[in-house]
Amino acid sequence: MDEKRNDKPGRGAKPNRREDRKRDFSRREREDAPENMLEGRNAVTEALSAGRTIDKLFVADGDTDRALARICAMAKEAGAVVVPTDRRKLDFMSATGAHQGVIAMVAAHDYASIDDILKKAADAGEPPLIVICDELSDPHNLGAIIRTAECAGAHGVIIPKRRSVGLTAVVGKASAGALEYLPVARVSNITAAIDTLKKAGVWIYGTAAEGNTTLYSADLKGAAAIVIGNEGQGMSRLVSDSCDFKVSIPMKGSISSLNASAAAAILLYEAVRQRSV
Repeated sequence: MDEKRNDKPGRGAKPNRREDRKRDFSRREREDAPENMLEGRNAVTEALSAGRTIDKLFVADGDTDRALARICAMAKEAGAVVVPTDRRKLDFMSATGAHQGVIAMVAAHDYASIDDILKKAADAGEPPLIVICDELSDPHNLGAIIRTAECAGAHGVIIPKRRSVGLTAVVGKASAGALEYLPVARVSNITAAIDTLKKAGVWIYGTAAEGNTTLYSADLKGAAAIVIGNEGQGMSRLVSDSCDFKVSIPMKGSISSLNASAAAAILLYEAVRQRSV
């Protein structure tokens, strides 16, 4: 007589919930993996060799072999931010389970330069209208700002390399195609970028609840760059100090602040209104 199989754990045996959670995490990451993620040394090396724009390169912290060092050097030379990362986090991020200690986040679109943005305005015969995003962390906000800026006829958007979301797949989707038409420059230092714009005759308008210039008294008809601060803390101190004007938006309700992309839309379309008069 055949014995019945009993797949249940024996008395006293405990199910391995940790392994179950790891399998669940792995499965979830495979299903939700961002489409702009590259894994593995060969894939990342070929992307860098082909000139693809990489936002961030996550590398296993503590790995010091020659091949990985070469990839890091190539990424830094190409302007990517290299982030040493715990291998367990890389395992969690990985969609393939074979990241070989390196995961790259590829930009959804190539970056432009500040000169490209100024040239776009000059070619159109218009005073520059630019949006500067100071350390935005939400890709939906950045995507929405790029979309609104393009619709409002702005000539470009500037973002920082560090402590900011880049041109990820989510940003590309939220921009609804605007990335194909609006140049986005990624700079090492926002205050240095502001100095460059000032030398080009651009006035800098920062958004701040305590601003000393109200929205409707700000003169946005000329060359203007609108600074949108971080979702939580607003503009950093150095960026705030670099602004020529700090503009406040009238708030009539009980809530004292607006979403970053909503604030950008309000200022951009005030500029559209003034330039249309």
